[in-house]
Amino acid sequence: MALSRVCWARTALWGSVVTPGPLITRRLQLGRSGLTWGAPRYLFPRQLLIKHFWTPKQQIDFLDIYHGLRKQSHSEILSNLEMVIPLISDAGLRWHLTTLCNKIHKGTHPAVHDILALRECFCNHPLGMNQLQTLQMKALSRAMLLTPHLPPPFLRHRLKTHTTVIHQLDRALAKLGIGQLTAQEVKSACYLRGLNSTHIAEDRCRTWLGEWLQISCSLKEAELSLLLHNVVLLSTNYLGTRR
Repeated sequence: MALSRVCWARTALWGSVVTPGPLITRRLQLGRSGLTWGAPRYLFPRQLLIKHFWTPKQQIDFLDIYHGLRKQSHSEILSNLEMVIPLISDAGLRWHLTTLCNKIHKGTHPAVHDILALRECFCNHPLGMNQLQTLQMKALSRAMLLTPHLPPPFLRHRLKTHTTVIHQLDRALAKLGIGQLTAQEVKSACYLRGLNSTHIAEDRCRTWLGEWLQISCSLKEAELSLLLHNVVLLSTNYLGTRR
């Protein structure tokens, strides 16, 4: 059982960390992301080959490109959070969320307890998984490199499914122990959860992953909207990655 759990966890780590769908491919082709693209010969391995066939330099360059695309939605997600603060009934939760958003805007990396203080806020209206507004679901989909061009019920179902899978994987990783992962497995795990780990030292990646797992393993199923938003909340300012 332990061996199968370890194999499952490591297989998931190396799964489709960045499998661009039609939206991503089309946006890259049109240059709408504002990045400068090379010749078609440069685009070929990124579009047609899985990441295991990329050269080391291509892995860094392509992961930077994909993170640049998902990062474009960060400010929109934060703005949408701020817009719904007046709709939160509890005054304490309104204050906590306002404080957290202000910290992120100022470039501060939030502490684990800053995020966990909001768990109740993300299980009911207006930020529960079943109450998220369409614009926020579209932005969160882009942050996870998923196409936002689906009807709202499908967007909600897919986001819920992806977040549940990550939550289950987090529990498996916590049982396995971060110390059992190789450096590349740690970086892949961080990238999957929203951190651009390609330029961050291994020990820093392990620290960040530990923070993520501490939050994830504290959440119940009804609170998984917070884990979904954590892709932005915990990664935006880590070690100056926002700049």
